[in-house]
Amino acid sequence: MVRLQEIFKTFYLGKHSGRKLQWQSTLGHCVLKAEFKEGKKELQVSLFQTLVLLMFNEGEEFSLEDIKLATGIEDGELRRTLQSLACGKARVLTKTPKSKDVEDGDKFSCNDDFKHKLFRIKINQIQMKETVEEQASTTERVFQDRQYQIDAAIVRIMKMRKTLSHNLLVSEVYNQLKFPVKPADLKKRIESLIDRDYMERDKENPNQYNYVA
Repeated sequence: MVRLQEIFKTFYLGKHSGRKLQWQSTLGHCVLKAEFKEGKKELQVSLFQTLVLLMFNEGEEFSLEDIKLATGIEDGELRRTLQSLACGKARVLTKTPKSKDVEDGDKFSCNDDFKHKLFRIKINQIQMKETVEEQASTTERVFQDRQYQIDAAIVRIMKMRKTLSHNLLVSEVYNQLKFPVKPADLKKRIESLIDRDYMERDKENPNQYNYVA
């Protein structure tokens, strides 16, 4: 797989100079054929789940540390991956000792007694819980992104209309945006665009805006 990635990377960067190519491993998925006592199944799994499961073609039992060394998966990501395979709804692996969380020293083996009514089974990854800091960072990124979208909508409208009253501008902005905006926040974005000379208040009518070309 690494060799194929390098071939594509060489091809892509040769076509698009100046760009960067970054692989998002967490977005990859595979379909594995597995055989249990009940019969054959197909497992739709992520790339990380695949790396873990393929190890059991070479051995019956592995510790958390064994799997970490063999796959190179980051500790937190590996624990979530093993949790999805051994502690979720579709437990294709057996964990010793049994618990809902993956701890140091835990050992894993193939669950030969695995049963499921479906032939093809999708095993979902356990989602990572955001810390308070990460949640704040996500909120800030969303806020910044929406500011840009609000600014772009205002400038687009003013460029087309040239002159608009405050109420009409606000109405048209609300019609274009796909998310709610508080009137106070919208007013701040208008003030910001005035400060940056994208538009100006009409000298004779302060409730009217003019586009600045």
